[in-house]
Amino acid sequence: MTSITISNALLWVLMLGVIVALWALARQVGILYERVAPMGALITDAGPKLGEASPQFDLPSLSGATIAIGGERPKSQLIFFLSPTCPVCKKLLPILRSASQAEKNWLDVVIASDGDSTQHLGFYRDAKLEQFPYVLSADLGMTYRVSRLPYAVLLDEHGVIRAKGLINNREQLESLFNAKEIGVASVQDYLQRGAQAHQPHESA
Repeated sequence: MTSITISNALLWVLMLGVIVALWALARQVGILYERVAPMGALITDAGPKLGEASPQFDLPSLSGATIAIGGERPKSQLIFFLSPTCPVCKKLLPILRSASQAEKNWLDVVIASDGDSTQHLGFYRDAKLEQFPYVLSADLGMTYRVSRLPYAVLLDEHGVIRAKGLINNREQLESLFNAKEIGVASVQDYLQRGAQAHQPHESA
């Protein structure tokens, strides 16, 4: 009986240790979650700067129409750079459709890429992208210094670059809209300003 009692006691001690360890781990995860702010689109310094007027383009689309990018227009414009061979780009297409529909009162979406039009036409049809203007232009990507995909640039109705960055999920796409809405360069910039505003001022 003594050995059974001792083993039971050891099991209870072990169980209590596991419970304490799990509680400590959960607490650390909670602290980490509070400290790590939601990340918006990954912004790069290459290409035209935020707040600058975008270069203007008149580009033929796969449907045959000419699409104007930049300049004065009734709505803001999201230029979404993708590739038919990019898995993440394909994953984001339903999200792009949803966002386009939800923001249609103020936003027009243009899909942009480069390369052989034959490949893109097949992708355009298979992915059912007829609702979007789809332009092919190496100059457009070079102008914005697009080096990784998927990438998006948000222009306001005056053709000014309000937000841009690498997009991997819905939150990063919506961060471009949020950055424009609150009038900052990026969500990260907004959070940094908030942190600076709450820092105690040094006494003179």
